[in-house]
Order: sequence, then structure tokens, then C-alpha cells
Amino acid sequence: MEFSDRIMKLASDAERELAPIFADIDKVSFVNTKKVMDAFKEHRVSDAVFAPTSGYGYDDRGREVLDAVWADVMDAEAAFVRHSIVNGTQALTIGLFGLLRPGDIMFSIAGKPYDTLDEVIGNSGEAGNGSLRDFGVDYRQADLFSDGSFDKEAIKRVLDAEGDRVKVIFIQRSKGYLNRKTLSVDAIGEIIAFVRPLCPNAYVVVDNCYGEFTEEREPTAVGADMIIGSLIKNPGGGMAESGGYIAGTARAVELASYRLTSVGCGLEVGATLGQTKSMYKGLFYAPHTTAQALKTAHLAAYIFGSRGLGFDVEPEWNEKRYDIIQSVITHSPEGLCAICRGIQAGSPIDSFVTPEPWEMPGYSDKVIMAAGAFTQGSSIELSADGPLREPYTAYLQGGLTYESGRIGILSAAAEVEKSLEL
Repeated sequence: MEFSDRIMKLASDAERELAPIFADIDKVSFVNTKKVMDAFKEHRVSDAVFAPTSGYGYDDRGREVLDAVWADVMDAEAAFVRHSIVNGTQALTIGLFGLLRPGDIMFSIAGKPYDTLDEVIGNSGEAGNGSLRDFGVDYRQADLFSDGSFDKEAIKRVLDAEGDRVKVIFIQRSKGYLNRKTLSVDAIGEIIAFVRPLCPNAYVVVDNCYGEFTEEREPTAVGADMIIGSLIKNPGGGMAESGGYIAGTARAVELASYRLTSVGCGLEVGATLGQTKSMYKGLFYAPHTTAQALKTAHLAAYIFGSRGLGFDVEPEWNEKRYDIIQSVITHSPEGLCAICRGIQAGSPIDSFVTPEPWEMPGYSDKVIMAAGAFTQGSSIELSADGPLREPYTAYLQGGLTYESGRIGILSAAAEVEKSLEL
């Protein structure tokens, strides 16, 4: 890979100006690493917990200890983490179906959830497929203001009118495929404090994907009843090859566990099949790996933003971040595709492949995805994707190491420079 003098100078300028921000990221990584190591020590993690089990998985010590460690790290009463959860969408589905019953309302107060939840909720797809709507669960939504803050008046109107039926108040922490700001843990805590007196019997559920370990606390520390995420994002540390987690109050986690397995079995079963060690190791690496991804995102914002190639970016290069996602608004299909081609070419795996838009299951628009990853679909490894719709935003995330992330970002910048003749 060859990079122009202009691109190399941009990277050098970026790293000089980003040095204080990188130092702050390292401080957060230290705090979270200590939290993980304290939990390992408290629960006496040893080589014995890596032993595989088969069949029903009764008395799986590794599974039980990992759940306890995960609860401590996530500031929760209880948790479960399983390699058999195929993605974040399934983890969210388990949680939502665990808590909601016919006649209940799911109320999303941070705007539209991630695209792959549309069919789970029943906002798209065929009737009769088994969505929440098919089971008599209704859906309400309050959008965020343009500055990313909550519309408290709209939230209060719904809760005043239908609060007796609202069972889940849903908050998506990350921006997903929306051009809006990611929510901080403080902002989530403030809105929980606002809605709790208005609807005391509802569960507050946070889609925590992409946000883990970007701050020193998780949403469960500020009152969330349930947080949910994927192991091939931040908390798997690039080591877990599949899986997802749910953490929260003991009752909320118990109800979700009955949808993970079955009522009556819950967390008492489930063979680990030799996957436990990679999940422990992934959690150990996760704070550091997340820090590498955050640094990569800051670099991308600098190079693609007003200091560099001139695109609109969110967040800006010097803004505080609450997830690992960097948005680059290209305003053209070619700009979006060029970024994805460059990321793919700068990846360690499948660098020779050219990504093309296609109709992915669960999405309403064609999507282009670049991900030359050791684990297929891993968002903690450097990747870029976006739906082929206005304003043609590329969503970049990940970076197992800052050095490899830097190469990927420079590769994407070089492809954009060439394709758009910037």
C-alpha cells in the first residue's frame, strides 16, 4: 500500500493534536482493566474454569463463574454470556421477549432502533413471522432532538397516556444507522431518573452495542434494568468468536434466561463446548482493545473531516466519544463505496476482495460492508459499512490495534482521494 505525502502528513498532524485525547483514552482503559482483573480475582478464575462441557452442561463451573464475573464488570446484579447467541440482534430479541407480554407496550425513547430490530418489533416484514407485534406487543417511539437530547415532553405524553401498559422503555445507546449523537452513560442516567417515577413498573432496557468500556461505567450503574450486547463487538476483545450477553437486575436477567433456554431451566443448562476460554480472554482484552478502536475512530474523524478530506463527520475529531463508531457523511454512493473499498484493501484478511452493495437479511436498503476480519462480521475489528440511502453515510468502527487501524484508515483515505479525485 502506497500513501500520498498529503495523507501521511494528515496522519502525522492528527496524532500530534490527538495526543492528549489518546492519553485520556488510556486512563479509561486502565480503570476498566482493573475492574476486569478485580472481578477475575474475586471469583477465583483459574485454569479449571476453561474446561469444556457437553450435553446439558449441568454444573458447568466455567459458565457460572463467567456469568458472575460479567455481572461485576457490568455493575449489575446478574448476567449471562453465551457463545451460542449468534449476534446482538438475537441477544436483544431474547431480552425483549423475556420481558414483554401480550398487551404490553415497548416504548423506544431514543428514536428508531437499529434496522435489524424492525422485523423483531414488527415494524416491517410479514405478519405471522413471530414478531413482538404478532404476540400482541405494541410499539411507541419518541425521537431525539437534533442536538441528541431526549424529548422529555413527548416521552411524558406517552407515559401519562399509556404508562400502565408500557413494560419496556428502550434506549439505543449508539447511533446505529442514524445520523445522531451517541448517548453518554450520564445522559442515560438522567433520562432514567426522569422516566422512573412516571412509569415505575417498566423495565429500562439499553442496547449497549458498541458502547462497552468507552467510559468508566456502564448503563446498569445508573439504573438500567437490562443492558444487552454482542461479543464480536467491544466486550469480546477480538478474542470471542461468537456470542452475546445480557446483564442487569436479577429479575430481568432471570426472565431473559427463560427465553435463552426455557422456563424452568434458565441458566442451569447450556454446554460451553470449549468456548469458555476465548470469552474469558476476550473480556480481559476488551478495555484495551476498545481503547485501540477509539483511537482509530478519532484518527478517522480527523483525516476525513474538515481538517483533512472535507467530509462531514460525527463525532468531530476532538469530541468525547461514547461508542466506537465514526460516521463519515459522503453525500454520494461512490464516496460511501470508496471508503468501504479502502477499508477492505487495508484489512489483514481478504484484502484482495472488493465489497459491493447487496440486499442483506434484516435490512430495508442495500448495504455495503467492508470487513477483512479474523472473525466474520466482527465489529471490534476495523470495518466500514452503510446503507445505500441518503446521505450515504459510512459507519466505521473497530481496530484490534491502533497500528492496524491506522493503516486501514490511511488505505480508505487513499481510495477516496483516488476515486473522487480530491
